[in-house]
Amino acid sequence: MKHLKLPRKRIRNWLSFPFIWFMIFPLIILDITIEIYHHICFSLYGLKLVNRGQHIKIDRFKLKYLNLLQKVNCMFCGYANGLLAYSVSIAAETEKYWCGIKHQNDKDFKEPKHHKDFLRHGDQRSFKKIKK
Repeated sequence: MKHLKLPRKRIRNWLSFPFIWFMIFPLIILDITIEIYHHICFSLYGLKLVNRGQHIKIDRFKLKYLNLLQKVNCMFCGYANGLLAYSVSIAAETEKYWCGIKHQNDKDFKEPKHHKDFLRHGDQRSFKKIKK
């Protein structure tokens, strides 16, 4: 039975390959636009730049036990996941600067970590104090 799963998995992997790799184009566009936004707007806001190197790490391609395809895929994943984490950090700093109010409580919503110090939803008095 195990031998039947391997070919199916390989077929599914090869079928998904173009969809995964097509994502490189929107990721590169995101990378360029987020960098432009990050450097211009953070300078205008007086915010410290987010450290790109703390989010994007491409090092697994150096592992000698991976084949070439695995190395390339590891580079892609390091870049894609790192870029998205980096973008989230930039968006979080922007949200802190502009808003700082938590969303309404909802059991289905996973509150982002950067919301921990935000004002409680509906706390108008505290909001008015900080906006003076």
